[in-house]
Amino acid sequence: MLQKLVDQISTIVIGKREQIELSVICLLADGHLLIEDIPGVGKTTLAQALARSLGLSFSRVQFTADLLPSDLLGVSVYERATEGFVFHPGPVFAQVLLADEINRAGPRTQSALLEAMEERQVSVDGLTRPLPSPFFVLATQNPTEQLGTHPLPESQLDRFALCISLGYPDAQSERQLLRGEDRRAQLQALAAVLSPAQWQASQQAVHDIHVSDALLDYLQALVAATRNGQWCAQGLSPRAALSLLKLARARALLQGRHHVSPEDLQALWVNAVAHRLVPLPSRPGNQAEQARALLAAVPVP
Repeated sequence: MLQKLVDQISTIVIGKREQIELSVICLLADGHLLIEDIPGVGKTTLAQALARSLGLSFSRVQFTADLLPSDLLGVSVYERATEGFVFHPGPVFAQVLLADEINRAGPRTQSALLEAMEERQVSVDGLTRPLPSPFFVLATQNPTEQLGTHPLPESQLDRFALCISLGYPDAQSERQLLRGEDRRAQLQALAAVLSPAQWQASQQAVHDIHVSDALLDYLQALVAATRNGQWCAQGLSPRAALSLLKLARARALLQGRHHVSPEDLQALWVNAVAHRLVPLPSRPGNQAEQARALLAAVPVP
């Protein structure tokens, strides 16, 4: 069923099967997904296709410079009929929240998502309100060098399990896009591949994937290398290590295996950690290149 899910989304987002598999792995691991790329390459389409294929409630928020936290979380409004304040929930109260161009909003609004992403709840007017289950944030952001963007703080980046980039389609995929039906019309016709119960069962099955002590040794060696001061000014947090392990389990499940292999960690490493690392200025290359170099430098036990 999980491969059928990937197949269906691949009919909408053409030529990006690897990124689609990473997205499904992220959601299987109960993680949040950050999609970073230039406008117009299908980031929003991917998010909508995921939500529709899973049969989950979906809401989309366009992040702008004037977006307020109350626009996202909700607000209490005085109603004369009840002679009291009534809470009107915001778009965050959905199972899949698409935070479109998240880095175009100011830091205050970005921070409004921190509690929701970590605790699956929001605090408004002194009351804590739980969010629907499951709850995923699929955020898109434009390159930080573009005008009108605000870099996400490290505390928020650490809450995203994976960061992916779609990139331009290859020539064959682009020709298929040009000749095919409009993507919006195809999205409307998508049916859920899994029921909510099947999806929850798949998420539960992630916990049953076996992890050997040798694999844990390898994971700890990778994490320790980010903290020894030779590669990064700021290494991976324990939350990042736990997230990477759960992602590796989800990848094994997607591929039909009952155990995690070193290849699972290696395949996920760059997308899972590059956005979290604070590299040393003396090291050449960007975050992704430095993450690959670090991976190559740590031997498999």
